[in-house]
Amino acid sequence: MPWLTPDAHTRAVEQAREIALGRLDRSAVPRAALAELLERRDVDPRVAQEVLDRLESAGLIDDAAYAQRLARTRFAEKGAARRAIADELRRKGLGEETIALALEQIDPEDENQAALALARKKLASTRALPPQVRRRRTAALLGRKGYSQETAARAIEAALADEGTA
Repeated sequence: MPWLTPDAHTRAVEQAREIALGRLDRSAVPRAALAELLERRDVDPRVAQEVLDRLESAGLIDDAAYAQRLARTRFAEKGAARRAIADELRRKGLGEETIALALEQIDPEDENQAALALARKKLASTRALPPQVRRRRTAALLGRKGYSQETAARAIEAALADEGTA
């Protein structure tokens, strides 16, 4: 590479590789996050590109697998809706195709069931409050989790019907 002597290039690549591998040792991250880290550490963009390409070729960076894992985890553990998961993946620098593939594993019916479970839990914890306050707080929770107003309303009505207070 003409901008660096061979020795300097080798040292720059090794230093960038150590930075990226150090970050990957803590947890998986998308390529965009590693590129940002290398940029913050003032790694030459051409060296960063070379290192990231090598790590991707070696399978150490896999944006599709990262997106799949994050989508599963956020849905299963936090009850996040597909919309919220997609927003998070976009913030992490993942492309729309990768995001769409990751979200395919979350069935719309599973999402509706998760919204219902969240609504039931919130309504159970607010039983002593006035009905409008309970509805408002439950709708707010579902909204923060990324559920649409329609999905939230259906989940709240079904949860209240299960309680016998609809």
